[in-house]
Amino acid sequence: MGKERKNEEQYKRQDERLGLLIWFRLSRIYNQSLRASNQYLKAWDLTVAQFDCLVQIGSHEGLTQQELADKLFVTKGNITQLLSKMEQLGWITRQQTWKTKHLYLSEQGRKLFDEVVPKQEHYQASHFDTLNLEEKKQLIALLRKVESASLEQEKDKS
Repeated sequence: MGKERKNEEQYKRQDERLGLLIWFRLSRIYNQSLRASNQYLKAWDLTVAQFDCLVQIGSHEGLTQQELADKLFVTKGNITQLLSKMEQLGWITRQQTWKTKHLYLSEQGRKLFDEVVPKQEHYQASHFDTLNLEEKKQLIALLRKVESASLEQEKDKS
C-alpha cells in the first residue's frame, strides 16, 4: 500500500507540474502575440487596446460604453480615456441617450476598420499555420475544456 500511495503522489506532482508548464507556455505565447500585434498595428498608429475597441464598436455599432467594457473584460472607467483618445483621432463618435453613451465608428473609423481588421485577423490566424485542420480543431476543443473547467472553479468559489 505504501508504494502505491508514493506512486500516486508522484503522479499528482507530475500532473500538477505539467499543468503549471502549460500555463507558463500559454502565458508566454499570449505575451509574444501581444508584443507582435502591437508592433504589427503600429503601421496604422494603433495599439492593441485601440484595435480591440475598433473591432467591437465596428462589429456592434451603437453598443454602450458598459457593453464595450464587458466585452473587453475591463471596467467602464478603464476605457473612458481610451475612447476619448479615439474620439480625438476621429475614429469614433459617442452619442448620448439620456444617461447612456452609445458608440459608433466615424467615417474615418469605418475606413480604418475595413482596412486593418482583415489584415490583423489574417496576421493572427497565420500564427497557427504550422497546425493542420484537425490539430486546430483539437486545440480549440482542449482550450474550451480548460475554459469550461476554469469557469466552474470560479463559480464554485463564489
